[in-house]
Amino acid sequence: MAIEVGTKLEGKVTGITHFGAFVELSEGVTGLVHISEIADNYVKDVNDHLKLGDKVLVKVINVDKDGKIGLSIKQTVDKPVEERPSRQERPNRGDFPRGGGGDRGDRGGRGGKPPMGRPPMNRLSFEDKMSRFLKDSEERISSLRKNTEGKRGGRGARRD
Repeated sequence: MAIEVGTKLEGKVTGITHFGAFVELSEGVTGLVHISEIADNYVKDVNDHLKLGDKVLVKVINVDKDGKIGLSIKQTVDKPVEERPSRQERPNRGDFPRGGGGDRGDRGGRGGKPPMGRPPMNRLSFEDKMSRFLKDSEERISSLRKNTEGKRGGRGARRD
């Protein structure tokens, strides 16, 4: 029987390492269950989940050209598929209130209300957004310059 990707097979644990477990399948073929494919939760030690000689159900997840077989135990459990709302049903990103402490205006897309007299960012055209960005950045740069101009010559300056 050829081993194909996607098939579920029963095997026996023949070796345990720090990175996974080797499982012997039919006809003496051996594959590796990587530590990340053992359980849905975090696996710190493979020995906590598997013992030598355990019979396990595995799913073939890949077969390399050189004959290496990748197996998964956690993919054998059929989980219910979570239905995601279609793109039209999902709310826009701007519809959610954002946290972040205090009323910070609309800088950086953070929470709070836009300043008085300004429409919300998601209703502006690209040109309006660019002009607002340039204005805000000029204000920030000017305030930085004011704060740093008085401090020039502080360190390493010659003293008379």
